Amino acid sequence: QVMLVESGGGLVQPGGSLRLSCAASGIFFRYYVMGWYRQAPGKQRELVARINTGGFINHTHSYIDSVKGRFTISRDDTKNTVYLQMNSLKPEDTAVYYCNTGTRDLDWGQGTQVTVSS
Repeated sequence: QVMLVESGGGLVQPGGSLRLSCAASGIFFRYYVMGWYRQAPGKQRELVARINTGGFINHTHSYIDSVKGRFTISRDDTKNTVYLQMNSLKPEDTAVYYCNTGTRDLDWGQGTQVTVSS
């Protein structure tokens, strides 16, 4: 059974940091491009960051402009887990964050709520 389980969200003040984790099961994780997505209230779900497959040194990643320089995506193929380090958080980063493949192939998990507020 394919399952994605996100964790690590919470309430943080502007300028703060969070590290999200997503554990995948039931797939050959290392062969998938993985992405972090977010959905704010009243908005469509958007791809925030993605990381390609490849060796430990060769993972390439990309980001939407609004998070470049603040967010870092990484993966540990030995743990079937993808991470999102979020620094310098802003109120506009408030959303439910999800992981999935780069082409949204899998059923969505429950997501993890990130709220940035003073």
